Amino acid sequence: MLPIVAIIGRPNVGKSTLFNRLCGERIAVTSETAGTTRDRVYHEVLLNRRRAILVDTGGMDFVDRSGNETNLEEDIVGQARVAIEEADIIVFLVDVKESITANDRECAQLIRKSGKPIVLVAHKVDNQRSEAHINELYELGLGEAVPVSSEHNWGIDELERAVGKHIRSLKFPAAPPAEKNTLHLAIVGRPNVGKSSLLNALLGQERAIVSDIPGTTVDSIDTELKTPEGSVVLTDTAGIRRRGRIERGIEKFGVMRSLQSISRSDVVCLLVDWSESITNQDLHVSEFVLSAYKGMIVVVNKIDLMEEDEEQRTEFLNLLHYRMSFVSWAPVLFISAAEKKGINKILPLARKIAEERKKKLTQRELDMFLETTINAHPPSRSGKRIKFYKVEQISGTPPLFRFTVNHPELIHFSYKRFLENELRRLFGFDGTAVRLQFWEVGT
Repeated sequence: MLPIVAIIGRPNVGKSTLFNRLCGERIAVTSETAGTTRDRVYHEVLLNRRRAILVDTGGMDFVDRSGNETNLEEDIVGQARVAIEEADIIVFLVDVKESITANDRECAQLIRKSGKPIVLVAHKVDNQRSEAHINELYELGLGEAVPVSSEHNWGIDELERAVGKHIRSLKFPAAPPAEKNTLHLAIVGRPNVGKSSLLNALLGQERAIVSDIPGTTVDSIDTELKTPEGSVVLTDTAGIRRRGRIERGIEKFGVMRSLQSISRSDVVCLLVDWSESITNQDLHVSEFVLSAYKGMIVVVNKIDLMEEDEEQRTEFLNLLHYRMSFVSWAPVLFISAAEKKGINKILPLARKIAEERKKKLTQRELDMFLETTINAHPPSRSGKRIKFYKVEQISGTPPLFRFTVNHPELIHFSYKRFLENELRRLFGFDGTAVRLQFWEVGT
C-alpha cells in the first residue's frame, strides 16, 4: 500500500505548480486565478526514492469576498478537508511573497488538529522580500519551513527528503511477495456500475454486498480465486465519484483506497455503465491507471439493457475511442454481470495482458527499431538536429524503454506518441501502458 501525500494551502499559493514539479510533468491546471483547482488531482510519484500517491487540492478559502464565512462542506474547502483526512502526510504551502494571512492561520489550525505528519513549505522563495517573511512562519506552530521555488526548481530535493523522512518513519508495510502466476486484478469504476456484481459473478458466490445504493462498498475487498492457470487476487473497490462530489462520511475514505488498489494491481478492470455512456469520472479513473502504468480492460456492463445489440455496441465503441483516445491500447469487453454474459473472457484476457507487461525485447530487436523506425523517420525540428543514439528496455512490468538522444527536451509529444505506437505495432504490448524515458547522451 502506498502512502498518500496531500498538498494543502489557501488559494493561489502555487499548489498545482508544486504538484506538477513533483510529478515531473504538467498534470494539474495552473493559473493566477484563485480556485482553478476545484477537484482533487492524483498522481503516483517517486519522492526521495519512495513511491507515494500525491494529491493536489483546491485552495482552502475560509472567508468569501464579502467577509462571510463559507460552508466548508459544500465548496472547495470541503474537498481539501477530505484530502486531509485521507492523507498520511500533509505538505502545507504558504506564499512567502506576502505576510501570513487569516486563511493561512485557519489552514494551519485545521491540519494541526489532524495529528498527521506535516511538512511546512515556504513557497515562492524568489527574492529577498520573500525570504524576509520566512521567519513569520514560526507563528503557525508547525516547526521550521522548507524554502521552495517550484517555478525555478529550487528546494525540491530538500522537500522530497523531508517527505521521504516521514514516509520512512510511518513504516509502510512492503507488499508481500506475489506467488508465481498470481494475477492481481482490481475492479474499479464509478458507484453503482456493478463492480460487486461482477466480483460475485467471477467468484460464483456472494462475496461482496450487492446493492443498488451507491456507496455500499466502502473498503477495497481482496478475494483470492484459485484457477488451473494460477491464483487471481480480485479487488472490488469503492466507487470513484467525480472528485467534486465525494460526500461526507465513510465513503470519502474509500476513494483513496481505490486508487491504492490500482497502484498494487497488475491489471485494472475499468467498469463502465452502458446505460450512462462515458462520463468524466470514467476518464479520471483511466487517467490514474495510465499514470500508474498498469494494464487495463474497459468492461462495458449492463448490455442486457441494449435493444439493438450490434448497432448500439458499434456506437458505444466509437464514443469510447473518441473520449478515451489516450488509452486506445486498452481492449474492450461487453458484459452483463447480472446475467453472467461475457464474463468468462475477463480472466483469460487479464492474464494475457499480464504476460504482455512482462515482455522483454532483445537488444537486437531494439537496435533494429532504432535503425528502421527512428533513423528512417527522425523527428522534424527546425534549428537543432535531433539524433538518437540508443534504445534500451530497462524493465518489464511495466515495459520501460530508455531512448538516449542529444536533445531530449526538443522531442515533441507527438513524436513520443509515434514511437509508442510503433513499438506496439511491431512488438505488441496489448492492453498495458508503456513507459518511455528520454535521456541526454553522456548522462
